Amino acid sequence: MHRYDLISCHDCGVLHRRRPVLPREKARCVRCRSILYRGIHSDVNRMAAITLGAIFTFLIAQFCPIVELAVGGYTSSATLSGAIRVLWTERMQVVAVIVSLFTVVLPAVELGALLYVTLALRSGVRPHGFDHLLRAVAGARRWGMTEVLMIGILITIVKMTSLAQVVVQPGLFAFGALTLMLAIVTSFDPQMLWNIGEHLPGPRRPAQAEFRYTPHARLAACHSCGLVAQHQAATHQHCARCGAALHRRRPDSVGRTWAFLLAATILYIPANLLPVMYTHSLFGKEDDTIISGVVYFWTSGSPALAAIIFIASIVVPVLKLAALSLLALTAQRRSRWRPLQRTMLYRIVEFVGRWSMLDIFVITLTVALVRFQSLATITAGPGALAFCAVVVLTMLASMQFDPRLIWDPIDSNGENHA
Repeated sequence: MHRYDLISCHDCGVLHRRRPVLPREKARCVRCRSILYRGIHSDVNRMAAITLGAIFTFLIAQFCPIVELAVGGYTSSATLSGAIRVLWTERMQVVAVIVSLFTVVLPAVELGALLYVTLALRSGVRPHGFDHLLRAVAGARRWGMTEVLMIGILITIVKMTSLAQVVVQPGLFAFGALTLMLAIVTSFDPQMLWNIGEHLPGPRRPAQAEFRYTPHARLAACHSCGLVAQHQAATHQHCARCGAALHRRRPDSVGRTWAFLLAATILYIPANLLPVMYTHSLFGKEDDTIISGVVYFWTSGSPALAAIIFIASIVVPVLKLAALSLLALTAQRRSRWRPLQRTMLYRIVEFVGRWSMLDIFVITLTVALVRFQSLATITAGPGALAFCAVVVLTMLASMQFDPRLIWDPIDSNGENHA
């Protein structure tokens, strides 16, 4: 049996033997019911074609205006790069860098690396840097937020309709198409590409020899490529396939989770109290907090948008902090309480974490659009920086938490673990 025939559940660590599944089918863990992998078409020609189309759409979305406002003889339009530039010039460099990473740099890294890899695999060779590129794809995928940005664009357009005449531009349609295409691209599992490249000629790498293991063998699964290997606790071990550091459990997982949670909790207070935007108009200056934004949408006849912002910007961060604190506390005490439910809670936290950036994307576009000289101008406030930091810190906390710690105190039913 080759090592890449084994797959370790990322939520509880139980080892499974990879078996073929039909398209649209799912292979689930026998212990915690997590999805191990999905049945998808492994046609690299199809992957390369969709990825190339997504890259062209990505370029159109980046350089074309998204929306244009017209009021009192003034017009204003915004591209994503222009909105980021406005944030930078208004001394919000940290927010500008984070927005550019989540919406420009990381999606570009994912698409570029995937195109290079799939074109090489299509030619029947494993390219140089194959392993590092697939690691980059997996990392960029966790932080890319094009779908959140798209919802933020739509909310901004609805918000602007009460202030000016709104004219949609090609960039809006490009971002809509890009969101759909990226949903298809994210179905391409990097581990599947690793397995395809395993059988192709290319740069020299350590041989994937067959190995045997006993039910009591100590095994470790690579966090990057999923390769299972014998765990050698006395040495600093690296994955034989992708070179990533190999750990049976994330080092100091609970301690790092608590550190990020504490920092996020402290910053959550100013994030809600300080203004996230300043509005300068002929009628004076007005400060807007996250709560006032929710109230504005509710009173202006858009209760659905008010509910979306309230859930994404207020409810989700609080529930994330509470849920991660519960997970870290129970893992630290090696609790046996409801492991399946705690695992499901962790999956929910991971899924909803990125959606708290919704308010930051709305602020980014609003600041770039409402720049009508003496008539009206909107600038970002310190609350935006604090809230952006809360979102990033809570995402880091969820990434540092190792869900397999939930199951370590639980007696196994004869399954082997990694």
